[in-house]
Amino acid sequence: MAQIHSKAGLKNRRRVFADRFEAGRVLGDMLAPAYTGARDLVLLPIPMGGVPAAVRIREALGGAMDLMIVRKIQIPGNTEAGFGAMTSEGDVFLNEALLAHLELGPEQVARQEASVRADLQDRERRLRGGRPFPDLAGRTVILVDDGLASGFTMKAAVYRVNKRRAGHTIVAVPTAPQRTIDDLAAACDEIYCPNVREGFSFAVADAYRNWHDLTEGEVLAMLDRAEGFAPAAGHKPKVHWKGAP
Repeated sequence: MAQIHSKAGLKNRRRVFADRFEAGRVLGDMLAPAYTGARDLVLLPIPMGGVPAAVRIREALGGAMDLMIVRKIQIPGNTEAGFGAMTSEGDVFLNEALLAHLELGPEQVARQEASVRADLQDRERRLRGGRPFPDLAGRTVILVDDGLASGFTMKAAVYRVNKRRAGHTIVAVPTAPQRTIDDLAAACDEIYCPNVREGFSFAVADAYRNWHDLTEGEVLAMLDRAEGFAPAAGHKPKVHWKGAP
């Protein structure tokens, strides 16, 4: 069962971070006492939103960085919501309770899975250049995103890390509902989440004063500026990223 690290002063509050960069700084401060300069540390942000937070965490801790390519499986006709998640290796995690409520047939589910599978392969090529995934055996791995809602995308990420025999698996997210943290705790070793929120209503964006959906170009530009991170082969950023405001 994971050890949970939160900040009491931020519990149940909204608009607590200026943006994803500031959220990453807060997480970096929380992680620093235990993991600054840790041996065999690797950060794996989930693009797009996890990348700016991970950039700031890495500034605090050091270590290697790559990307964890996972995607939610979208509900037909609703690009914002999903009924599960998939890794780029094809592992699928379904929200069975939601699926029963949606009454989606097997053919609809299979069609959505096929679409996500193709998108994941495209993302691996565009964002990681198709290079081999890092060896995680025995390493301390920090998975980073800009927040959790249902948590199925992070579940898929944790599964992939554990499948590769990581020595210590940490989830670092700025914001999440208490129920999702409780559900995820059995799968990893530690969870860092400064802004834990209770209650039924939850949206990741509510934790931020400035929020927008990041483009692939913005994320690639951030990665180009990240020291020691190898961008996708042949990538030439179209967006010049000047850092956090």
